Amino acid sequence: MSNPVIRGIHHITLCASGAQEDVDFLSQVLGLRLIKQTVLFDGRYAHYHLYYANANAEIGSVLTTFPYRRIPGRPGTGQISATAYTVPKGSLPFWIDHLTRHNVDHGGIQERFGQSFIRFRHPSGLFMEVIEDRDDTRDGWTTKEISADVAARGFHGPVLSVREIVEQERFFVDALGFRKTGTDGAYHRFEVGSGGAAKTLVLYHEPDRPAGSWGFGAGTGHHLALDVGTDDALAAQKNLYEELGYTDCSEIKDRNYFHSIYVRSPGGILTECAASVPEGFGKDEPIDQLGMELLLPPWFEDRRAEIVAMLEPITVPEANRPAGASTARSARPLQAAEAAVGAGGVAPSRRTTAEFIGGDVPSN
Repeated sequence: MSNPVIRGIHHITLCASGAQEDVDFLSQVLGLRLIKQTVLFDGRYAHYHLYYANANAEIGSVLTTFPYRRIPGRPGTGQISATAYTVPKGSLPFWIDHLTRHNVDHGGIQERFGQSFIRFRHPSGLFMEVIEDRDDTRDGWTTKEISADVAARGFHGPVLSVREIVEQERFFVDALGFRKTGTDGAYHRFEVGSGGAAKTLVLYHEPDRPAGSWGFGAGTGHHLALDVGTDDALAAQKNLYEELGYTDCSEIKDRNYFHSIYVRSPGGILTECAASVPEGFGKDEPIDQLGMELLLPPWFEDRRAEIVAMLEPITVPEANRPAGASTARSARPLQAAEAAVGAGGVAPSRRTTAEFIGGDVPSN
């Protein structure tokens, strides 16, 4: 049996509600950098897929959201319960004042595994956390209100709600290569590599809570993505799943900025493994101008007007715009031949045609 190849967290994906409220909250309140505006690649509905990250758009800091207010989700077990970001040691008093000033519902300073954190609510009801970590040296994005000495630096990791621990723990250890490093009441911590920031998963045992919804739905966590580094490692991870009997693993999918496989873990949590493409998020726009305009996958570009008409118009807040950024597209567009070929010269798995209906704009 091959050894697991997981390096840590790649990204986390949540379902928000309104697109503009999502942009405003994550960029102005949490202080993240909006790095990509695109759309859901799969499905018939035209919906945004928005990406946020730290100052350097690093893997392990990337939060993506689907604003999906047409359908409410059902929070419960088998889901991401909370998404935790690291902040510098001693910065929680700032965050208490900052969240209070923005009228954000929060639970004050709490502690888990000896680390202090604050849990608060996104406008769509999603739980988020800032947790102190003196060892995380990544660069946080700064705004007029959030300076570098208090900024969120990237993920610490998600809190994952499950009804039963044993099979989910076996999946983390055997299929993903994590090791269990602690228990704190109902919380069970798992780490990979050196552990700590962006290498930690926490299971929250809720045996009496009903299962949450699994589809797209506002106010729920959608999936956790783990970093495997390369396409070869991605293929190896798929083989490992099959060796261990996790036979519902998807085919390899081309997500433009990375390639992915998905499996529904025993506790219900949808788990992705991802390998970034060499150009990363700079594939279709300059690194210093990430997130400034709507980018469509090449196979939907000829339907831009139709798609845009279905989306809620959004404005990138001035404080979140990189210095000197313009709205002009200056990146090299993908050619048709590139769009049709994925990793290793084979046709990627993705929806390249769709009858778009609905979208983020509610019907009246």
